[in-house]
Amino acid sequence: MSWTFPNLLSFGRIALVPVFVIALFQGRPARALAILVIAGITDFLDGMLARYLHQESRLGAALDPIADKLLLTTAFVMLTLPGLHAGVQIPVWVTVLVIARDVAILVVAMAMFLTVGISSFPPVPLSKVNTAAQILAVSLALASGLVAGLETATRLCLYLVAVLTVVTGFHYALRSDKLIEGAPDATT
Repeated sequence: MSWTFPNLLSFGRIALVPVFVIALFQGRPARALAILVIAGITDFLDGMLARYLHQESRLGAALDPIADKLLLTTAFVMLTLPGLHAGVQIPVWVTVLVIARDVAILVVAMAMFLTVGISSFPPVPLSKVNTAAQILAVSLALASGLVAGLETATRLCLYLVAVLTVVTGFHYALRSDKLIEGAPDATT
């Protein structure tokens, strides 16, 4: 295993997930928001440090998106549940859309690996925008219970997340089709 500082930051981000959940169950949205901010900072730092310190690794390449998805999926589910915080409740349909896209991408990536041996399925730039919008939406949902006047911005950001989720989902589908067509083992 590659115990580099960037990988430790990713492990730390994964370890923050239960702390985030506990903060919400304890009715502490400010603490949950602080945890989300800390996770965002570590997400930025792990990638930057891996490149700067020349500590990029296969483990880090796998851990980073896992940590992101685990935290964001947990946040979406938790903020969809009624009564856990005083802010804007994320609509169920948005959470289902976000999770369904991620599951679909995972299933397609696994199928591509198992059928034609494609093991690299890096994110597209628009997907990074989608992740940033998801982080902003969750942050706004939490902050809307702490600061008056953020409700409209939160709802608009959630609609943006929905649109980006659908667009990036279709983009991944088209991209996977092209990757499969170009794979040496692909059969028709």
